[in-house]
Amino acid sequence: MNAHTRIDGSTPSDLIITPRDRRFGRGEATPRWWHGGNPAASALYNALSATFPLGEAFFVDSVRKFRDGAPEPLASEIRAFTTQEVIHSREHLAFNRRAADAGYDLKPLEDRVAARLDLTKSRPPIVNLAATMALEHFTAILAHELLADPRHLAGADAETAALWHWHATEEIEHKGVAYDTWLHATKAWPRGKRWKVKFKVMLLVTHNFVVDRTAGSLELLRQDGITGFKAWSSLLWYMWIRPGMMRKIFLAWVHFFLPGFHPWNEDDRALIAQYDAPVVA
Repeated sequence: MNAHTRIDGSTPSDLIITPRDRRFGRGEATPRWWHGGNPAASALYNALSATFPLGEAFFVDSVRKFRDGAPEPLASEIRAFTTQEVIHSREHLAFNRRAADAGYDLKPLEDRVAARLDLTKSRPPIVNLAATMALEHFTAILAHELLADPRHLAGADAETAALWHWHATEEIEHKGVAYDTWLHATKAWPRGKRWKVKFKVMLLVTHNFVVDRTAGSLELLRQDGITGFKAWSSLLWYMWIRPGMMRKIFLAWVHFFLPGFHPWNEDDRALIAQYDAPVVA
């Protein structure tokens, strides 16, 4: 048993959140269609990357507002979470610059993220934390699927694939931090109130995520000269059919609403160990 008291015991007591300060693609040009020559796949990941610098700064701010008074080990995990997210932002800023160098204008996507966040930031801090908690679960299940199925990055540019594998690994590693912070911040709430807020926030977060990432991907495809039926069909096929990331995370998404949910109800640290394992020549 952990010597420290947790609000919820689902986070492994021996979990260590380890920031991996790595750099990707420095001094290299990233191909425009870096994902195996597939414009739809490249557009989707580029659209997702465009959200991270602003989005992850928001996550950090939302969680850190509740760090004071947090028990150990949660307070230490919040610090490690913050470090990981800051490094993620740095690397995606670098990737986004390479996407711009390849000819993409990410500003319309970034402006959309800023508008969503400005609206959320106008709400009380607990609402921002709830949004972060829901989004962190969403990114964690995406990360799990990305690492569990090699088909998601098959044929991708090696440095860019390495970036996504690294990011996914750390998203899994810190997947319980925002949720445990939420449990700490709402410990005086009745269980029904906590679930009701979770339910509403996750539905809103999911709607905005799917709508905005689809719209952002279509915008990047438009910049490639791909529009109309060809753009929609290629993107939706990639997202929902093959390899179908969005379809494959559905059950993990549903688990969020079940009684007794915690991100670490599924202990997928084997995916972290797989990433950290030394390469044998």
